[in-house]
Amino acid sequence: MRSILIPLLLASFCGDASAGEISSAYTDLVTDKDCLTYAKAGENDGDWADLSCSGYRGYPVLLTYDDARESVFYGFPPVDMTTSWESFVGFNSAGPKVEWRVETSGDVSVPFAAIHRRSVSSGDDGTKKTDVLVVAKVAQMEGRQGCTVALVAAGSPNANEEARKIADEKVRAFTCGKDKRITVGDVPAFGRVDN
Repeated sequence: MRSILIPLLLASFCGDASAGEISSAYTDLVTDKDCLTYAKAGENDGDWADLSCSGYRGYPVLLTYDDARESVFYGFPPVDMTTSWESFVGFNSAGPKVEWRVETSGDVSVPFAAIHRRSVSSGDDGTKKTDVLVVAKVAQMEGRQGCTVALVAAGSPNANEEARKIADEKVRAFTCGKDKRITVGDVPAFGRVDN
């Protein structure tokens, strides 16, 4: 009996050690301070801009602004620099703080998900605001696949915990452009356009 128990205990310890520890790290996203505009509308060319912002330990945040709507991409974009436009239908803006879900194994820390609050205008006159936590897959250097995985209505008292649970359990296996986005609560319309 004892000879069977020891290998089982060792196997359980080794299994836990191979899975990294998951934690949160926070970065600022204030466009005037943390971003560089690399393209913008010219005269009579509308109101749009493309910004590259500092993120988490070399993982950038790319923000595209167009007609009072923002699309945000976390991590390394595809080599051809095209990313999908993902945004709310209503006017919206990204919050000033990004939560990164990071897996650490030994001395290597890799962000695999970003949780970012967005404020979306709604109602007939656009004065009503709805806050939503966007859970996104962080694009890694190898695959360069990033997208929105879930939208969590920020009004509930457990919204942050729900967003973290989705990030930790669903993001890494999510296939962008194929898998269905998760929605928790009553969130405004959201869409994706592949370039």
